[in-house]
Amino acid sequence: MAKLTAKELEALTEQDVGTVIRDEGSLSGRVSLRKKGVAIPFYFQFRWEGIYTRFSCGTWPNKSLTEIRKERNEARDLVAKGINPNENKRAGKVRQKAELAAQLAEADRQKSKELTLLDLAEEWLRDGVARKDGNAELRRKFAKDLYPTLGSKVISSISEHDLRNLVRSVMARGATRQAISLFSDTVQMFGWAQKRQPWRTLLIDGNPADLVEINKLVPSDYQEERTRILSSSELQELHHRFQTMTADYAALPAGEKYDGIRPLKPESQLALWICLGTLCRIGELLQAEWKNVDLENGVWFIPVANVKGSRGKKQDHHVFLSAFVIHYFSKLRLLTGHSQWCFPAKHHDGHVDLKVVSKQVGDRQSRFKNRRPLSRRRHDDTLVLSGGANGEWTPHDLRRTGATMMQAWGISLDVIDRCQNHVLAGSRVRRHYLHHDYAEEKKEAWNLLSEKLTEIMIGQDGL
Repeated sequence: MAKLTAKELEALTEQDVGTVIRDEGSLSGRVSLRKKGVAIPFYFQFRWEGIYTRFSCGTWPNKSLTEIRKERNEARDLVAKGINPNENKRAGKVRQKAELAAQLAEADRQKSKELTLLDLAEEWLRDGVARKDGNAELRRKFAKDLYPTLGSKVISSISEHDLRNLVRSVMARGATRQAISLFSDTVQMFGWAQKRQPWRTLLIDGNPADLVEINKLVPSDYQEERTRILSSSELQELHHRFQTMTADYAALPAGEKYDGIRPLKPESQLALWICLGTLCRIGELLQAEWKNVDLENGVWFIPVANVKGSRGKKQDHHVFLSAFVIHYFSKLRLLTGHSQWCFPAKHHDGHVDLKVVSKQVGDRQSRFKNRRPLSRRRHDDTLVLSGGANGEWTPHDLRRTGATMMQAWGISLDVIDRCQNHVLAGSRVRRHYLHHDYAEEKKEAWNLLSEKLTEIMIGQDGL
């Protein structure tokens, strides 16, 4: 059989479509017409297990005749060796696919080795944790202490010593509670990572947080649970301080107010007294809406969504308002009754930040803060009580103070717990069958607290 030449193929036209072109060595193809003109798919024909079979050698002119013949020759050699060239070709594609997958996997492995603690934290905040505030506090905490120290370190290089030094650096500025909280969050994050790829592979030496014993880093004089309560004389002092500072500031000429000592905002003052008289948490109060405060009937409803507590351990709460509390809620309504919220935010439609009152109180007890003055924040000691002898006080301490007063006046612990909206432990059978709501007992407790607080305050020019 004559050997085909390139010139013969180039001379083919549309009129040759359908013509079978043959070359030596069992190579043949049928002329076809495609978008770019005449083309010929060539096949090598061979006999395999008694059946004639074809092997594709490529299409001219995409492949040159020389390249097509080379494909044919390689296929013919395989047949001579007892290998089916079609099966060999499929096996080659499988090998190529596997090699590509291996290369991609290796590239991923190499890339994952470069993942940093910042990468882990961002993925955990996005997919691994869902706090009530949308993880805003976690992001703030990490941005302040975690990222500057360890954010750029690759995961595989982070050791127990890094985490231990992180905790110590936060404690060094006197923020022991923040250090413990940050470490707890870090433990939770690494625990999440240890169960998932690629983080699990990167923690080649295990979870570094498991090796840090936080109790050995905490100063021996640190009390994790606050026990501070305000004495009657301190409550009188605080009441007098509010009155004096408000009056002194109001008396300043307009041109001197900028340099004067600005008192705590009126709404914040009222919030503190309401917390004391109701035993509520400051965060629950700052989320309150006027629709849930019934001053006429003396009831404040706190929905479960506003109650602080672990999942499954929260419940709605009805606070029966005493004369002491109604007095301050009424003053508050004159200030914010135009809003949906009892404590409306200044720059948006929601309520104020839940930490705003605690920050305001803390800023005015600067002697207990190991920090520089913060921009646009107070930095003085105008709310230090008893000359600082009893230490710093916080809004939450007023909740403890009111509860302690109730206890001192003989109110049962069960009733005090219910006034504080604690979910009481006990038998499921008891919780299922015993449904007395203690409403009358709670009213009596709040009213007694009101009477005692009024007696305390009367010594300072009345309410």
